[in-house]
Amino acid sequence: MSDLEGLTRRLIQKGKSDEEILKRLVQEYSDYKDINENLALRFAKAILEECRKSDAALVSDPFISQILEFEKANITIGKQGVGCRGVGDFFVHKLLGEVSETEIKAFLSPKSLDDAGAIRVSEIKKIFKKPIKNEDLIVVSKMEGIHSRLSDFPFICGFHVTRAALRDLYVKGSKPISIMIDAHLGDDADVGKLFDFMAGVSTISELAGVPITAGSTLRIGGDMVIGNRFVGGIAAIGLAMKNLLARRNIQEGDKILMTEGAGGGTISTTAIYSGHHEVVKETMNIKFLEACEKILNSDYVDEIRAMCDVTNGGLRGDLYEINYEAKCGVTIFEQEVRSLVNPIVLNLLKSVGVDYLGVSLDALLIYCSSEISDQIISDLNEINVKCKEIGYVDNSMDVSMIFEGEGKKNVLPRFRESAYTKIKQEIGEETPETIDIMEKNVERAARQSLNKRRKIIDYIQGESSNF
Repeated sequence: MSDLEGLTRRLIQKGKSDEEILKRLVQEYSDYKDINENLALRFAKAILEECRKSDAALVSDPFISQILEFEKANITIGKQGVGCRGVGDFFVHKLLGEVSETEIKAFLSPKSLDDAGAIRVSEIKKIFKKPIKNEDLIVVSKMEGIHSRLSDFPFICGFHVTRAALRDLYVKGSKPISIMIDAHLGDDADVGKLFDFMAGVSTISELAGVPITAGSTLRIGGDMVIGNRFVGGIAAIGLAMKNLLARRNIQEGDKILMTEGAGGGTISTTAIYSGHHEVVKETMNIKFLEACEKILNSDYVDEIRAMCDVTNGGLRGDLYEINYEAKCGVTIFEQEVRSLVNPIVLNLLKSVGVDYLGVSLDALLIYCSSEISDQIISDLNEINVKCKEIGYVDNSMDVSMIFEGEGKKNVLPRFRESAYTKIKQEIGEETPETIDIMEKNVERAARQSLNKRRKIIDYIQGESSNF
């Protein structure tokens, strides 16, 4: 895919002449589209003109300038590791949670760094300003992004992103009631890609009994982006009653249970891009959703503290995030964890040099009291879902893991998740030497965004006209 607008602006910044820029754009068109050079040149000239006229640096009105320009951190998304499910990603999302905070408080907001968000019906009545019944009802919401490397494999892309969205609703103790779709395709993508993606989405819809209620389909960047890339996401809504199985409920002494895991989008990507395509079928199941249904329909569901899925940065990263929110520590038995990983998937990860503790496994974590742990394990085994106790909650504030024959070690998430493709391995997982400077720059950009928001709100509310 080629971002023609981004490319043009970059070439302008580099001081390239109009002739050089047009030549490059014509080449980009020639690579992707079967059009003659004259038409490609017309398109290129239009793009160059739009990029020059839209330059925010040329705006003299301070109000418009304030809206259009943004505080640069001078740190790229890739360098910071955003989306790479490691320490760099967690740092940015903590700041995003702060920037998203408003006076209207959610029961479970992005600031909690939990799997999904939630709002009580008793809070919704403040919006409608009239009585609402069933105030114990909690509306739970989730937005899940498409796995970027599955763009060329739309069915499995749709299958796994939808399953992941429902997964995050279930772990909060809610029953999914609605699936919504956001699909963005490059200008040169085949229409069949969209249909195949929808077939993957609706497969989960059918199996889970959750209807598709709405959606949006757009081209990426309109006429400014060419290529066949597919991006977007799945949103889902669920309903819970009274109790939410949130991370903040976790208590010292709780048992930690884990179900078997064969992975989803990440494992499929690892399999496909390492040439082990046959492993993909190991991921094609709904065991996680079935396990959650069994638990939510049980008599002991109110005694469960929290549930989480092993995704962000793998078990190593998830436990770190959970400890942060729950203000606790954990001790984990690595041998028990390893025994719950699908053996075919585990062999794949070994063969390509990927640490299984640092990738998404599509496994369910259950935090509960010792009184009900055995019953949960027994009930899940009845529906052919393996489940074991893998550790317990303590007050150490650390993630401690006991390795067979090696003793107890503290485990920390890396800057990025385990590198599960060749290109990720080339980029590496190491923490940049300049991380302190990077974090200060990122924090500065976040603060400036909050200041900008305040100014725009004041302006719209008529409290200030000075920019």
